[in-house]
Amino acid sequence: MYYFSVNLKDSFDNVLSRVTAALKTEGFGVLADIDVAATLKAKLGIDKSPYRILGACNPAFANEALTAEPDIGVLLPCNVVVRKESDSSISVVFMDPKAALDLVDKPEIRELADKVRLKLLKVRDMLENTV
Repeated sequence: MYYFSVNLKDSFDNVLSRVTAALKTEGFGVLADIDVAATLKAKLGIDKSPYRILGACNPAFANEALTAEPDIGVLLPCNVVVRKESDSSISVVFMDPKAALDLVDKPEIRELADKVRLKLLKVRDMLENTV
């Protein structure tokens, strides 16, 4: 599996704020915030439910990865999707860094992927256990 997720009963904006705050507690910042629904509306005239892609980055882990493998930037940052479902619940979907970084055949990168995965799992669990 290339992702893990949690489904929440809250407003989209509240979940987006909660995700950003939870990421911060684990040392991640949001480098990019892509509003897919707004882009599809502006470029194609298509109405979609709220859908955001957050590019999350932990600077210490990013530095470690770039030091071990300079081209690893093609696999960074860790994407987190926040999207509204048809039942009005909100899904938060995390890219599994282990799945992505296992493409790199270096033991230090695989160890780093495990550490990043654990941090993102903590973020998911925080979201699941708070209102």
